[in-house]
Amino acid sequence: MNNGENCKRRRKEGFTADEDDGENDDSCSSGRETKKKDLNGIITSLILLDEQEKRDQEERNDAFKEEKSVMESTHTKETRTMLEFHSNLNDYYSKIDEADRVKRKKSRVKAATVVATASNHVADDGNGKSGSGQQRRLWVKDRSNAWWDECNRPDYPEEEFKKAFRMSKSTFDLICDELNAVIAKEDTTLRNAIPVKQRVAVCIWRLATGEPLRLVSKRFGLGISTCHKLVLEVCSAIRNVLMPKYLQWPDEDSLRKIKEQFEGISGIPNAVGSMYTTHIPIIAPKISVAAYFNKRHTERNQKTSYSITVQGVVDPTGVFTDVCIGWPGSMTDDQVLEKSALFQRAKNGGLLNGVWVVGNSGYPLMDWVLVPYNQQHLTWTQHAFNEKIGEIQKVAKEAFGRLKGRWCCLQKRTEVKLQDLPVVLGACCVLHNICEMKKEGIDPELKIEVIDDEMVAEDGLRSVSSLKARDAIAHNLLHHGLAGTGFL
Repeated sequence: MNNGENCKRRRKEGFTADEDDGENDDSCSSGRETKKKDLNGIITSLILLDEQEKRDQEERNDAFKEEKSVMESTHTKETRTMLEFHSNLNDYYSKIDEADRVKRKKSRVKAATVVATASNHVADDGNGKSGSGQQRRLWVKDRSNAWWDECNRPDYPEEEFKKAFRMSKSTFDLICDELNAVIAKEDTTLRNAIPVKQRVAVCIWRLATGEPLRLVSKRFGLGISTCHKLVLEVCSAIRNVLMPKYLQWPDEDSLRKIKEQFEGISGIPNAVGSMYTTHIPIIAPKISVAAYFNKRHTERNQKTSYSITVQGVVDPTGVFTDVCIGWPGSMTDDQVLEKSALFQRAKNGGLLNGVWVVGNSGYPLMDWVLVPYNQQHLTWTQHAFNEKIGEIQKVAKEAFGRLKGRWCCLQKRTEVKLQDLPVVLGACCVLHNICEMKKEGIDPELKIEVIDDEMVAEDGLRSVSSLKARDAIAHNLLHHGLAGTGFL
């Protein structure tokens, strides 16, 4: 029995003696003091625990900030290294181009000297008298171009022409007319100029089949070096002349139609493009091999792979509205995105305010980039959202499948130099757009399934407001019965 209970009992029993009262008061006071000390001790312990918890939380916050700072610093260093590498690469190839230019100039001077000598030479008739004075022509190897002459006949079957060049005669003639002013050449004393149609045909057949230049040479009756030069000249003309016309970001009216079409496909509002990044195989470069090494493809195919990337945004019909070409294959999708002109226009120019470009989990969630949920244990609403956003993602993936199916040169390592590849790849994207706009179907045998291993972005969340917006879209899809049930 404690002191407090003793005090109560004694008061009940009626103790009245002074000495007893004194003793009782002392005992009661002592009990209250002990209880008060115990309570103070408990309060003090709770305060200490609370302070300790606050200190621990501060330490965790400091550690998180330090880790975030290290990651940002590492990312900045990697970005700076990649930019320096790209600059050095351009310098290296510029020096090579300059050396080639000087070499070609010397060759032309030498050839001109030979021509002048041959032109001024007068044939001798054997008696020391000059002959007719006819100029001698340089020797040119006689090659057969019977195959191209057959294809170029007006009555050549449309189906066979399309099988060879991946487009109808009318579309082919349209391209020739558009490029005529840029690639047409005049006849010279030494030889006749190659016609515009044959020039375009050499380029398109090479891109369509991916055959080596020696076979292109046999098909068209031209030299191997001539065919290589024609391919680069026509691809450059396509990029300079046709790309501004057939591959550009939509205007306001077109964007409104694109939003309506994408919303009709998925129920997701304000989507203006479907984005995807694919890899194009290349031969191992002579410098900076590690930058182009594609680890994921190497592990999957059990064969050392090198590649460059092509990032594309397409509309609901599979037409490219933006492309970013040429970054090394070791870069992830989000790194390629940050280097693209589209990213800079969205960041600095406000090009994509209030709209979405839909990507896969390899891209980060941003104010203008909408990606699926990628965490484990998704809710019903999140599953439904991923299913619908997958309908938009599929548009871009299938467009790249048709791109690579039409232009088989993109499926295998090419003979084109690394510095010339962006021009060739850009021409393939423009030709793809022209075929899509002209409703040129693709042979089912040519269709391929694009396989590019996705790697979840390290910093997958770049905007808290976008996180809330995505949740709202997912809720509306399910609430209004727009989400499917394919995930069940």
